[in-house]
Amino acid sequence: MAAADDDQHAAVATAIPCVTLNTGHAMPVLGFGTGSSRAPADLPDTILHAVRLGYRHLDTAAMYGTEPAVAAAVAEAVRSGAGGVRSRDDLFVSSKLWIPDARPGRVVPALRDSLARLGLDYLDLFLVHWPVAAVNPADKATLAEFDMEGVWRGMEECHRLGLARSVGVSNFSAAKMERLLALAAVPPAVNQVELNVGWRQEKVREVCARHGVVVAAYSPLGAYGASWGSDAVMHSGVMQRIATAKGKTVAQVALRWLYEQGVCLVARSFNRERLKENMEIFDWELSDEDKGMMVTIPQKRACQGEFFVSPDGPYKSLEELWDGEI
Repeated sequence: MAAADDDQHAAVATAIPCVTLNTGHAMPVLGFGTGSSRAPADLPDTILHAVRLGYRHLDTAAMYGTEPAVAAAVAEAVRSGAGGVRSRDDLFVSSKLWIPDARPGRVVPALRDSLARLGLDYLDLFLVHWPVAAVNPADKATLAEFDMEGVWRGMEECHRLGLARSVGVSNFSAAKMERLLALAAVPPAVNQVELNVGWRQEKVREVCARHGVVVAAYSPLGAYGASWGSDAVMHSGVMQRIATAKGKTVAQVALRWLYEQGVCLVARSFNRERLKENMEIFDWELSDEDKGMMVTIPQKRACQGEFFVSPDGPYKSLEELWDGEI
């Protein structure tokens, strides 16, 4: 799996800064995302190359179908010492609870299943993928009420058993975060949400900051090219002007903005040059003028979650799913 030219290209892995979660564990602020309908056949090699470059946070999910690829890459990284990895503890691996298992009694078994696919004894971070439950994710008729407290008690049990060092959520609105924080004995460490210059999520960020919850951004570049993505970031005239003036790529400007906002981010790219470029955001800054220009970019949520809305389901509208935050 290893390639000599890759090792030469990344002889010294770049150190990515970390943030300390409310559990005391460190999470790299930049992660390698593996969620894609077009993941390459050589995904384990691509992940391993990312590790050689210095990526340490590997983000997967039961729904993505990429846990086995992450497993292969982690095993090889530990075996070969790729990028200076000495043991599994040098890597931060996160996965997510998919909606058929988002019900009391299914959370711990679902995590054990993920761990088996990953070949790991524990996850660094386990997230509730959506505040949604359905027996069959492909059938709207099976959508059911999401038992937030019951599911979260299962997440807390995962943490208590040592199967997940930290637990958190994904796609939770500010209102749902407030509800969860009011009932949680173990507070969520992370809320991973769609967040970029085209969807800034001020409400969610304010609630999470007040309660010590780290916000992590997925689709930091707008998921441009995906079936539900947006060109609000990559085709923004504002972003292109800033990037040209700074001698950076639009993607680097977008990722740097998130980092300066105190947000962690999960960036997905299977292009090896872009993987390297995405890491080159830590030794320069945006000016106040740059950030002032970026505030003018129109706001729109790209990942709407329409499939989770049904006249016969618990969420009758997008407004109900997102508590008006659309």
